[in-house]
Amino acid sequence: MSAEDLVLVVGATGGVGQLVVGKLLEKNVKVRVLTRNAAKAEKMFDNKVEIAVGDIREADTLPAAMPNITHIICCTGTTAFPSARWDFDPQPNFLEWGQIFLDSEYREAKAKNTPAKVDAEGVSNLVAAAPQNLQRFVFVSSCGVHRKDKFPFSVLNAFGVLDAKQKGEAAIANSGLPYTIIRPGRLIDGPFTSYDLNTLLKATTNGKLGVVLGQGDTLSGDASRIDVAAACVESIFVPSTTNKAFDIINQGTRPAVINWEALFSQF
Repeated sequence: MSAEDLVLVVGATGGVGQLVVGKLLEKNVKVRVLTRNAAKAEKMFDNKVEIAVGDIREADTLPAAMPNITHIICCTGTTAFPSARWDFDPQPNFLEWGQIFLDSEYREAKAKNTPAKVDAEGVSNLVAAAPQNLQRFVFVSSCGVHRKDKFPFSVLNAFGVLDAKQKGEAAIANSGLPYTIIRPGRLIDGPFTSYDLNTLLKATTNGKLGVVLGQGDTLSGDASRIDVAAACVESIFVPSTTNKAFDIINQGTRPAVINWEALFSQF
């Protein structure tokens, strides 16, 4: 990385995205965030980043965010199961919720922020808008994208979140852009922005668990948002991570220092 490098963080106001921005700033890397809400981003990042207003679901809003970008870290996502985060218009009544859960076509027609629209269509739009000389496209995907028929991933994928993540991965891998894909297990540790049991219980590693990386979508377990963000950032400093996908979970005793280069280079 050089003083001229500029990283675009997409999904920067989400749980992992906030941490990615913080870790980049700790390394004195220049950051631009893509956001739908400039006021929220300005308050969150205290004028320490450039702000580009745009939405990956709307392709024509993306080119304005791309000048001088050298790296993209995409941390976008929505809930795996239908919720208010899916941005229904209008909000469903009690009877409509039943149809939403049972009818995929009805669901997609009524909601603006489904996994298909964010992690498949949106990521494809972002890939198409990315500079051709991009040095790295980092994407936060998920464990289970190749095990969608196996428990517990079959449950997680009930409304297509893993299907969408896999399509996003494919769009990136087939683009010709240098990429790194990070596939975390079930996210724990704050910021707690998702709607799941770990968020309700404020599940945390307490900084005591080690980091385990894998390849081939073979790992299962919990993953700290803090370590997922670190993996995203550290990967752009390790050339051997180019055009590879890594599973990540937390397990075992944590060493005093996480040697990310050694973790990535074991493959």
